[in-house]
Amino acid sequence: MAVFRDFNFKLLVVEQLMYIDETLTPRFSIEDHMRARGIDDLHAYVEENDLEYQVLDEARAYFERLEIGDDLLASVKRLTFDGGNQVFMECAPVWDGEDDLFDVRSLDDLELVPNLKRFLGARSLTLTVPDAIETLRARGIETIA
Repeated sequence: MAVFRDFNFKLLVVEQLMYIDETLTPRFSIEDHMRARGIDDLHAYVEENDLEYQVLDEARAYFERLEIGDDLLASVKRLTFDGGNQVFMECAPVWDGEDDLFDVRSLDDLELVPNLKRFLGARSLTLTVPDAIETLRARGIETIA
């Protein structure tokens, strides 16, 4: 199984496979997960415990343990880095997108998605990976704002 070095890069792959392509199942829902633990009002729980600007431990544990097979990784042709990604909302349900919580810090995991052709939101990567555009283009990956 693939081992990701950058948790946030893995989340971009999960976004594509689980929430867009729907090929990585079951679809994770933090609300369902927390409801199973007896927490019915997720937003109140987050606010009462000052968890607004962090990945909930339950979500982090789930996505860190989540194994993604090589066949699914090979099916990834597009990644999107956008503050509105569903996977981000599952990790931090009241996150406002105004900080670097989900910034990708490394593109070392590109080798795990060998058929990647397009990267949407690539310009945002340059805040934490200055040579991101050049790295992507050198691999033949189309970069879109």
